[in-house]
Amino acid sequence: KVSFLSWHMMNIFIWPTQGNLVCHITLHLILLSFLSAPVVTILSKSHADRNVYPSAGVLFVHVLEREYFKGEFPPYPKAGDSSNDPITFNTNLKGYPDRPGWLRYIQRTSHSDGVLYGSPTAEHVGKPTIIEITAYNKRTFETARHNLVINIMSTEEFPLPYQAEFFIKNINVEEMLASEVLGDFLGAVKNVWQPERLNAINITSALDRGGRVPLPINDLKEGVYVMVGADVQFSSCLREVETPQNQLRCSQEMEPVISCDKKFRAQFHIDWCKISLVDITKVVPVHSNRPDLGTGVLPDIGEYNPPSESLKSRDYFADFLITLAVPSAVALVLFIILGYSLCCRREGVEKRNMQTPDIQLVHHSSIQKSTKELRSMSKNREISWPLSTLPVFHPVSGEVVPPIHPDNYETTSMPLMQTQTNLQSQIQIPQQQSSGK
Repeated sequence: KVSFLSWHMMNIFIWPTQGNLVCHITLHLILLSFLSAPVVTILSKSHADRNVYPSAGVLFVHVLEREYFKGEFPPYPKAGDSSNDPITFNTNLKGYPDRPGWLRYIQRTSHSDGVLYGSPTAEHVGKPTIIEITAYNKRTFETARHNLVINIMSTEEFPLPYQAEFFIKNINVEEMLASEVLGDFLGAVKNVWQPERLNAINITSALDRGGRVPLPINDLKEGVYVMVGADVQFSSCLREVETPQNQLRCSQEMEPVISCDKKFRAQFHIDWCKISLVDITKVVPVHSNRPDLGTGVLPDIGEYNPPSESLKSRDYFADFLITLAVPSAVALVLFIILGYSLCCRREGVEKRNMQTPDIQLVHHSSIQKSTKELRSMSKNREISWPLSTLPVFHPVSGEVVPPIHPDNYETTSMPLMQTQTNLQSQIQIPQQQSSGK
């Protein structure tokens, strides 16, 4: 009795964490040395490997409970505070960075439980799969690691020959993995199908099938695909989606008319256009032969053998000359040739004039002179307007009109049109008298 009590007191008060695991094992050995009767060593619950025995072809669901891992981390410093540490999980196959292909994992938030789910196949039967589960406490930054041993069992009744896959629009995958929700769905399917054996084969999120993340409005869901299997033929209700009328409605993006939809509508909104009915007894198996290795495929020579640490020294001077010295020398030669062409091969103005015909030089000089003369005239505006721009005689009376611009009158600032306007206001045109008067 004393030995049994000491054994349990040690397991209760010395919880084996990463810091005192060595102390825990040492006390076990000391106690075993004093006990004469044979005693079997019992590991604590937190560090023992969990063994599960799923069946091939049947949905496997394992919940990673946060409460199970809270004992691995220190409690809150204040007494009475409720422990609500944010805990996340990382799962991988032991010795590998990821999980097996048939196993999936989901955890929405750090305050919710994680779920491992999937459907093992017959090729995994008899091979224990060890999954390492690492829990991270985001408050204390501590970790705890456990192992989950999955022993896949074979069954004679699986796979079931008739399989149907439903797409449920109003439920997410973690909600469907709950035992009560999955049980309600299987019960509704059983009422419609009436089989003797009915099992869930697989559950897949719509996001894994290429679906889009819904908008965060009106409580929209991602949707989930649920595959179930039975041992009897599909019911007439499930066959209604294959009728031409419903196929036409599905092609027009309209909901088909299904008589048994009311049995699901209360809790599950099924997209009947996406239902899939498969009879595996009529499926022709496809055997893929491994192709012959071509010339581009290396032979399998075993594991990679890295080179030894004692490597020979290598002279990189030749590589330096090829990569830097040679291109620099070529660039320098090109630079010299370009500089000589631009700076040392200029003809000059005198040589250019000597090679130009005289008539072309005369034309060029006359154009330059005319340009200079026009520029000088535009600068010197202190002259009177020419008389040719004014009327010389009256158009009616024929009298000679004297010029209106005296020599000392400044007209440089007066435009031509304004001058002519003033001129018309100064000239009085006599009206012609009628012949009677």
